[in-house]
Amino acid sequence: MKKLLLAASVLVVLGVVVAASQTTRVAQLTGGGSGGAFGGIEQGEKNPFTGLRPNVGNGQFQFAVVSDRTGGHREKVFSKAVHQINLLQPEFIMSVGDLIEGYSTKEDVVATQWDQFDGFVKKFEAPFFYVPGNHDLTNPMQVKKWGERYGKRYYHFTYEKCLFLSLCSENPPDEMGAIDAEQRAWVKKTLDANKDVRWTFVFLHKPIWVAKDLTKNGWGEVEAALAGRKYTVFCGHVHRYQKFVRNGNNYYQLATTGGGSKLRGPEYGEFDHVAWVTMKADAPLVANVMLDGILPENLKLPDVEEPGSKRKMVPTHPAKAKVVLDGRPLAGATVALHTLGKDKDDKAKYTYVADGLTDTAGVAPFTTYTRFDGAPVGEFTATVVKTGRGFYDGEIPEKSSIPARYATPATSPLRVEIKEGTNELTLELRSRE
Repeated sequence: MKKLLLAASVLVVLGVVVAASQTTRVAQLTGGGSGGAFGGIEQGEKNPFTGLRPNVGNGQFQFAVVSDRTGGHREKVFSKAVHQINLLQPEFIMSVGDLIEGYSTKEDVVATQWDQFDGFVKKFEAPFFYVPGNHDLTNPMQVKKWGERYGKRYYHFTYEKCLFLSLCSENPPDEMGAIDAEQRAWVKKTLDANKDVRWTFVFLHKPIWVAKDLTKNGWGEVEAALAGRKYTVFCGHVHRYQKFVRNGNNYYQLATTGGGSKLRGPEYGEFDHVAWVTMKADAPLVANVMLDGILPENLKLPDVEEPGSKRKMVPTHPAKAKVVLDGRPLAGATVALHTLGKDKDDKAKYTYVADGLTDTAGVAPFTTYTRFDGAPVGEFTATVVKTGRGFYDGEIPEKSSIPARYATPATSPLRVEIKEGTNELTLELRSRE
């Protein structure tokens, strides 16, 4: 009898131990209930799942960033993007400017454009934060209208122990593409008052860090104030995606959310998207979400009213150029065509017309308006630049890996002619003359 009682006692103890171990395991897998937990699931030694810890909690949150809507905006892109972003359900939406076409001194025109834009963003299911661009603040009248509608041109807020700085890089008529002295002082004061945040996000319109003189445009002082903290910067303006790393921090130049674009895809950094940011416990994750990949359950987006900008376009003809350097194909180089004319002061002026990026065979298909549509008839000076960053848009002060004379139309010896019909050109470059 004693042996039976002893065996029963051992079984009870073992049962308690097993139950405790299973409870501990569940707590480990689910995070002990922090941030939610899975229920009603029985676990064994083998389980058809990888874990029970939800990817939530620890201050995690998500927000979207829209890029330029205007600067030759295309119809029905941004207005549909509002519905698409609502499908993603961000906690809020940030912007990087160029929200209206602007560039007008007529108050009624500007007011109508803002009324239209405000009508779009009112349909967001989450807060939307405005940031001004050069199309929004082209002249003193537009600055006044901004103030009447939205108050501040730069501001900040905190969310989940993160600091958000919305800056203004446009101060017409004299300081376009710059952070003025008053704003720089505000940045320092704001950063000093928020030293204990876990991350700082900065939003502005232009990538003014690519300028030659960062003291003159004020960005050097902003970066100095940001030194020593973890931060991420978002901008737009160029309508082409680029990622920069400065002082160990990521700077994202977004593409478009409806703004003018040749839409040649990721290779050129030309696409309509939103940046989807997930703030984790220790750092943000940024995903580029293409608009054409966001569809509702019925695969149909609602029809919207949003006219696009009218463009003056001349006929184009299929054209591509094969670029060889010292007799070998030159891959990854940007080839551009320029026409020579005169400015208002009767001085020589080159106009950028078409461009393309060479493939592994050294061949670049030209685009003038839309993806690989070719170039117009005429005589052109060709330029060739290769920087190692892919497509070169003139905004990045990097040295070309080929002779500098080919980089600018004023010094390039390359001349080509585009004729009606199909054009297949060859550009022969030499490392030495």
